[in-house]
Amino acid sequence: MIWDLCKAFLVGGALCAIGQVLIDYTKLTPARILVSYVVAGVILGGIGIYQPLIDWAGAGATVPLTGFGAMLSRGVRNALDESGLIGIFSGGLTASSAGITAAIVCGLIVALIFRPKSK
Repeated sequence: MIWDLCKAFLVGGALCAIGQVLIDYTKLTPARILVSYVVAGVILGGIGIYQPLIDWAGAGATVPLTGFGAMLSRGVRNALDESGLIGIFSGGLTASSAGITAAIVCGLIVALIFRPKSK
């Protein structure tokens, strides 16, 4: 179990460190970096490279945004096999609906508790 935690920490930490380097040493905005992570996850998941990393590192590869992108591509691929072309439009949302719902609910709860202010 300790080795599994170490693998997750190493992969998740490396992905976060890459993001921090991009923030510190490029003119990319955090939003563009986040979108780039999702797109990279979709591409790597679509060509089958990201799944071995998920199998090896577990949550260290699925929790970051690249894992979300890989989940989207896996959902589209599965729905395409099951439903044909309509699966392209429904598969990604079906596969990631629990995560999207959790993010919306948690965001609502935090907004109700802390009273957000615009800048």
